[in-house]
Amino acid sequence: MNSLPIFFIFFLFSSLSQANIIEVDFCVANRALPRGPKGYPCKDPAKVTTDDFVFTGFRGERTFNNIYGNNITLAFVEEFPALNGLGLSMARLDLDVGGFVPVHSHRTSEIIVVIHGTIIAGIVDTNNTAYYKRLEAGDVMIFPQFLLHFQINVGKTRALAFVALNGANPGVQITSEALFGGNLPAKIASEITLISPEEVRRLQRIFSKNDLTATF
Repeated sequence: MNSLPIFFIFFLFSSLSQANIIEVDFCVANRALPRGPKGYPCKDPAKVTTDDFVFTGFRGERTFNNIYGNNITLAFVEEFPALNGLGLSMARLDLDVGGFVPVHSHRTSEIIVVIHGTIIAGIVDTNNTAYYKRLEAGDVMIFPQFLLHFQINVGKTRALAFVALNGANPGVQITSEALFGGNLPAKIASEITLISPEEVRRLQRIFSKNDLTATF
């Protein structure tokens, strides 16, 4: 029996098994260079300092100045380069009374922990079944990757929550902005949503980039 195919298969699987072995302790993003499919190239380790591993952007109070009544502070790889290659990121969610994070999705899974306030958080799966729950301080909920999800402040005070995601660059796609805030023509948006062209144009005015000062 020719052993070459067996050797090739062994070599292939051995190579694949070694592909995810980490050969460095960390890879702080060098954002001066182009990002690739697996993230940014590494910053020269000789130039890495303790400050590279610290993110202070979650400090302080927040104001609300968008149509959603929210203020979201991201700690993705763009904001926190030390996350590069680590497969995780975070965000701080501040919701005014009645404020919300609109229906959106990520290419990663997400977990939320409520710090204070009362939030209704929900998921809509691919069978269009909604799973939603009233969350109080200390409660945790998971949102599986790619599924539509949302958060609403239903309490009488501001709400604060933190989320963690299993990707350094999770991506964010807000459904309403994707349909009405981009370059999709009103006629096509009307046809694929069964919404009248007049209403589509009204929504396009609302969700145009000039009208949205901050989004998640």
